[in-house]
Amino acid sequence: MTRRVFIAGGTGYMGCRLIPRLLDRGHQVRALARTGSQHKLPSGCQPVIGDALDAATYAGYVPPCETFVHLVGVAHPSPAKASQFHSIDLASIQAAVRAASAARIQHFVYVSVGQPAPVMKAYVAVRGEGEALIRQAGLNATILRPWYVLGPGHRWPAVLRPVYWLAECFPASRDSARRLGLVTLDQMLGALVRAVEEPAQGIRVLEVPQITSWAHPAP
Repeated sequence: MTRRVFIAGGTGYMGCRLIPRLLDRGHQVRALARTGSQHKLPSGCQPVIGDALDAATYAGYVPPCETFVHLVGVAHPSPAKASQFHSIDLASIQAAVRAASAARIQHFVYVSVGQPAPVMKAYVAVRGEGEALIRQAGLNATILRPWYVLGPGHRWPAVLRPVYWLAECFPASRDSARRLGLVTLDQMLGALVRAVEEPAQGIRVLEVPQITSWAHPAP
């Protein structure tokens, strides 16, 4: 079934790779971009010029889309960027929830982060606030909780794979190792496509094991 999808963060690391997959599968895509950045959007999607931090600049262009995918966030998160998590990640999800609610979006897709987690407390807290906003708004939503996505330019944690394997061997650390495991960019994109094509009723949360098992949408 063809979906009409609005994407906030379409020029980012995941967004610019997700859009072609959705288009190839026959979906219609609108993507938010700042003035002067619309050329970064993949060909075939409809650009919407606006500010991801200000719902008023783009809310009127969300309809008639049924699905809203939120991918806005600080690039390369680190503990040193705590203030940016509030000014960008939190502000953008606040705006997105307002815009989606006003448009009566049928399904909201949000990339959060594995919770709880031992490090990056500010980042985890802000993403948790984003999840809470979605729940408070009463939106049907799929919330994906990767810990780290391996892909071009994002490969250094791959050296930790033996550590994860060892941690999974012990009952005391097995659940945490799986919940905070590594996923590939391809797995993440596959799960996002499937989330778009199989909308949730209520709130559906996909932890790392579910993301990897969801990574292959139906042909």
